[in-house]
Amino acid sequence: MASQGRQQGGEQISLDTLTAPQLSAVKKQLDEEVEHLSQSYAQLAAAQSKFKECLRVVKSGSDTFDDKKPILVPLTNSLYVKGRMADPDKVIVDVGTGFYVEKDTKSAAEFYDAKVKELAANIQGLEGIVQAKTQNLRLVEEVLRQKVLAAGPAAGQAAQAS
Repeated sequence: MASQGRQQGGEQISLDTLTAPQLSAVKKQLDEEVEHLSQSYAQLAAAQSKFKECLRVVKSGSDTFDDKKPILVPLTNSLYVKGRMADPDKVIVDVGTGFYVEKDTKSAAEFYDAKVKELAANIQGLEGIVQAKTQNLRLVEEVLRQKVLAAGPAAGQAAQAS
């Protein structure tokens, strides 16, 4: 398995040359990286889901909005107040970091559609990274398992000889 290695800082490291404690440290680092990347993936997927919901509401809402019918306006995730649409063809869009912009429903839909596509590309890229890190983790675990198994009988024979 001398050909097995993992990319780290642009150089390839042969896993066979590492000791069991070094392999354990590499495994721990890869575990942490995979966990962090998986959390990032979940956050991106949640953000994409929210943008898809906003897109759905903007696309379907402009026809169903009635300026005389009361609506619930979200102030936070759990606090809503009653309100009325001043202009059913205009919406307020959260463009990030607490900034809001008034847009017509068509440009709001375009904004949300662009965000959904951008997040889809980011998610796809992140999937590839997670898969590569997971593959590296499996290789490290396999080499570590082989080293521990090889060291087990050798250590037992050395103890019996003394």
